[in-house]
Amino acid sequence: MEFFEEYRSNKAAEKLKELVATTATVLRNGKEVQIPIKEITLGDIVILSAGSMIPADLRVLEAKDLYVGQSSLTGESDAVRKISNSEISLDELDSISDLDTICFMGTNVISGSAKCAVIKTADSTYFGKVAHTITTGKPKSSFQMGIESISKLLIRFMLVLTPIVFILNAWKHSPVTAFTFAVAIAICITPLLLPVILSSSLSKGAVKMSKKKTIVKKLDSIQSFGAMNILCTDKTGTLTEDKIVLEKYLDINGDEDLRVLKHAFLNSYFQTGLKGNIDEAVVHRALQNNMQEYTTKYKLVDEIPFDFSRRRLSVIVSDGTKNQLITKGAVEEILEICTMVDYKGQVSPITKQIKDNIKQISKNLNKDGLRVIAVCQKNDIKDVSDFGVGDEKNMVLLGFIGFLDPPKESAKSAIEKLNKAGIRVVVLTGDNAEVTRCICNKVGINSKQIVTGSQIEKLTDTAVLRLLRKTNIFVKLSPIQKARIVRLLKTAGNVVGYMGDGINDAPSLTNSDVGISVDTAVDISKESADIILLEKDLHVLLDGVTERKKNIW
Repeated sequence: MEFFEEYRSNKAAEKLKELVATTATVLRNGKEVQIPIKEITLGDIVILSAGSMIPADLRVLEAKDLYVGQSSLTGESDAVRKISNSEISLDELDSISDLDTICFMGTNVISGSAKCAVIKTADSTYFGKVAHTITTGKPKSSFQMGIESISKLLIRFMLVLTPIVFILNAWKHSPVTAFTFAVAIAICITPLLLPVILSSSLSKGAVKMSKKKTIVKKLDSIQSFGAMNILCTDKTGTLTEDKIVLEKYLDINGDEDLRVLKHAFLNSYFQTGLKGNIDEAVVHRALQNNMQEYTTKYKLVDEIPFDFSRRRLSVIVSDGTKNQLITKGAVEEILEICTMVDYKGQVSPITKQIKDNIKQISKNLNKDGLRVIAVCQKNDIKDVSDFGVGDEKNMVLLGFIGFLDPPKESAKSAIEKLNKAGIRVVVLTGDNAEVTRCICNKVGINSKQIVTGSQIEKLTDTAVLRLLRKTNIFVKLSPIQKARIVRLLKTAGNVVGYMGDGINDAPSLTNSDVGISVDTAVDISKESADIILLEKDLHVLLDGVTERKKNIW
C-alpha cells in the first residue's frame, strides 16, 4: 500500500509537469531562439505571443494587448490583462494572482504579445508550490489509521502471548512441541486475512456504487466517502452551469428594452479585440432574439479598444446612411461620458436624480449577483475620420446589461438532502463575493458571513478554525488557501471530502480524506482524486454516499 500511494503521488506530479513540458522563445545573443523550458534561467528575456504557455514566473517589460488565462491557478474563466506598469494599488490586491505585471508559470497567453524577464523558475514558481503540495502524497485517512491501529494492537498481543505460551508449555512438553504450539497461536492472532476481507467487502461496495455513476479508484476511500460530514466544493460548474449568460437588458428605469440588447450586440459582434465570456454571452442572446440581420446591415468603421484605465470599449459602425459610436463599459465610467439619456426613444438631459437612480439600479443588480455593464451611443460624428478616446464624450445613455452564471436546477435539492444526511457543504471558490453570495442564496447555502482569501492569509490556523465553525463560504481563494482550509477542517476532527475538476483543485483533492472529481476533469485532478463521478451533479454524489452506507452497514 505504501508503494501504491507513493506511485500515485509521483504519477500525479508527473502529470502536472507535463502541462508545461514545452519550448519557449527567448532572446539569446540578440536573436530569438526556441529552447526547452528546463533550460530557462533567471534573467532570460522571454517573447510571448497568442497561444504561448508561460514557461516561468515572468515580469512584464513590454506588452501590447496582453491577456492571459489564469483559470489553471485561480479557477476564474475570464482572461486577465497584463501590463508593464501596474494599475492596482496595494489596497486592491487580494492575492498574488491579482498582480497585473506578473505572468505565472502554467498559465497561457490568450491574445496579444509581450517581452518579459524571468524572475522565478521550476519549484520556486507559484505553480511549483502548488505542485509541491501534490508530491508530498495523500495523508492517511481515519479509516486507514483505524485499520493500522487494530493490526498493531493484535500484533502486540501476539508478541506478548507467544513467549508466555511457549514458557508454560515448555514445562510439560518438549521444546519443539511448545515452540510449534506458540507459533500456531501467533499465526492465529496475527491479522493475516484482514486485508483480504477488507478488499473483498470494499470491492463489492465499489461495484454497487459504479451502478450509481460513481467510480471508485481507491477502495479505502469508500469508508471515508460514507463517513464524510463536510463536503468542500467549488462554485463554478458544481453549483452553477459554468456558463455566463446575459440575463437582463434594461433601460434607464430598469425595464426590459431590446434596443439596449441591439446596441450591446453591435458592440460585441464588431469589436476585434479579445472576445471574452461577456461578448460571447451578448452575441448568443442577441442571436436568440433574431438579430442576425444586423451582422450584414452594419459594417465596422473603426474601433477604440478596451483598456483598464477607462474601462470602456467603443466601436463605430455604419448602416450605409450614418455612422454610430457605441460604447459599453463599467457603469461609473459610462456615466462620466454621458450628458443625455434615452428613454423609449425620447432623449433628455441627464440630471443628478437620474444618475442616482441609475446607480441604485446598478447596485441592486449587483446585490443579485449580476455583473453590470452600461451601454451608450451617439450619432453626431459625421465629420470625424480618425476616432480616439477623446470622441467618447457627450454620449446618450441607453441602459444596462446584466450577466450571471446561473445555478443548477438540481443544486438546491441536492444540498438540502446532503444537509439532512449530516453533510455540511462549504463553498471554496476563486470568484468574487457578490456573485458567490447570490448563487449560494439561490441554492440554500447560508451566506450571512463570507470570508475572502486575503483575510485568510493574515490569520493564524487557530483563528481560521474559529471562522470555519460558523462560515460556509470562502471567496477569492488561491489553490494553496483552499488546501489549507481542507487541512484545518481535518485537524478539527472532521471527515472532509473535496469536489473539484481543475488544476487549481489538485492540492485540495490530495489533502482531503476523500477527493472527488468528474470524468470531464483535467488529468491531474482525476489522478489526485479517489472517486470519479460520471456526472457533475451533487445528486450523483449523494447516491454514492447512500450506496456506501448500505454496503458498510
